[in-house]
Amino acid sequence: MSAFEVFLTEDGSRDLLELYDYIAKNDSPVKADHLLENIEPAFTSLGEFPERGTYPPELLDIGIREYRKRFFKPYRIIYRVIGQHVYVLLIAEVIATRIYHHPFI
Repeated sequence: MSAFEVFLTEDGSRDLLELYDYIAKNDSPVKADHLLENIEPAFTSLGEFPERGTYPPELLDIGIREYRKRFFKPYRIIYRVIGQHVYVLLIAEVIATRIYHHPFI
């Protein structure tokens, strides 16, 4: 039994459905099913150790420490712990951006 109860918020649920629909349409329904089967344990396991997630750096930069993140590559799960409850607020694909510095620019 989990020490914390995990809830997928309406926004988190919408994110997951949109990811599923996108993958099913643009790749395959089998891969979309695979995503659901594998990402769900990533956020339900937060009920055991919700503190294992780190603070999103963009929120730390502005002094916010109420939210945590966990990766399920290439997705980022943003959640908040309140009392004995974990609320999954956002599930989003991480798109890496790199800035290249050219010596002649």
